[in-house]
Amino acid sequence: MYRSVVDVHLILVDGRGRVLLAERAGTGYADGWIHVPGGKLEDGETAHEAAIREAREELGVEVDPGNVEFVTVVHHRSPQGETRVGFFFTTRAWTGQPVNAEPDKCAGLLWTDPATLPDNVWPYSHAGLAQLASGGVPYTIDGWPNPVRLHPQATP
Repeated sequence: MYRSVVDVHLILVDGRGRVLLAERAGTGYADGWIHVPGGKLEDGETAHEAAIREAREELGVEVDPGNVEFVTVVHHRSPQGETRVGFFFTTRAWTGQPVNAEPDKCAGLLWTDPATLPDNVWPYSHAGLAQLASGGVPYTIDGWPNPVRLHPQATP
């Protein structure tokens, strides 16, 4: 049976249009790379609920479920052949000031213009951010050799 890790990501967008990113550290997966905050889906929760939980756990902010919008699903394949399915959501409203609430997993936070992302944004996160910038398509492929183009914007 095929199994893949299911991730959830919540892209916070501030009043200036910047997105909040995090530098991974100490996790064993893409450490040193910049990612959209997020984590794995847990048993018994929806992807929408997981995105809100991850924002609380990683950033110390509270997000009203009504303020969360779907962006895309990314089916990612790493250069080593490992696969992940990631749900990307966004919000422009939250309560609290984002902080690095998991310093054992994150080296720091960075607000950045999505049009000028740092060079070390992990391709998986870059694919989700590209869909946010373009208006999004429901399904995006990243890292697969010779992907079928499902839509003109389907791959970054």
